[in-house]
Amino acid sequence: MRTWKRKGRGDGVRIVSQLDSHEAELLASLVSSMCELLTERSDTAPRDALSEVTGIRTGHSEPPDDATLGRLLPDFHRPDQDEQLSAEVVNGRLNSALRSVNEPKIIDAKLSAAHVLLDTLPASGGDLSLTVDEAEAWLTALNDVRLALGAMLGISEDTPDQLPSDHPHAAHLDVYHWLTVMQDLLVEAVM
Repeated sequence: MRTWKRKGRGDGVRIVSQLDSHEAELLASLVSSMCELLTERSDTAPRDALSEVTGIRTGHSEPPDDATLGRLLPDFHRPDQDEQLSAEVVNGRLNSALRSVNEPKIIDAKLSAAHVLLDTLPASGGDLSLTVDEAEAWLTALNDVRLALGAMLGISEDTPDQLPSDHPHAAHLDVYHWLTVMQDLLVEAVM
C-alpha cells in the first residue's frame, strides 16, 4: 500500500493510491467475509405481518451472540449512559425496540459502503482512483473491517503492538495494523 494522495480540484478531486495484488486479494477477502456476516444477520431477521403490509423492515430485537457482529451492531444505549433508566429497561425494552427498528438500515449502510469498496478495488492490485464519496465509503468499510477483526482478536488497550511470530494471531494483528495505517492515511487524504 502506497500512501493516499489527493489530486485535482473542485468536483474533479480524486483520491489515488496503489495496492499490490496480495493486498487487494486480502482486502477483498476481509470485506467479503464481513458482508457475509451482515447478510446472514439480515436474512435471519424475524418477519412479521405488519412489516409485510407496510414494507417497513424490522430487524432482530436481540443483540448478536457473535462478538464480531456484536462489535459491528452494538447496543444503542448502555445503562451507564442514563442514571434515570434502570439497566433492565435499557437492556430489555429500549435496546430491543431501537435494534428492531434501526438494525436493517444500519446493515444496509454497512453493506453499501462495503460494496463500493469491492466495486472500486482493482481485483489484481494496481492503481486506485476514488471520488471523495467513494473514499468516504472506503473509510466506512475499512473501519467496519477493523472493528470486526479487532473483535475477533480481542483487541484492547493491553494488546501489544506485536505478538511473537509463533503466536497464532501474529499475522492477524499485522493485518489489523495495516488496515489502521491505510485508514489513517485515507482520512488525511480526504481531509
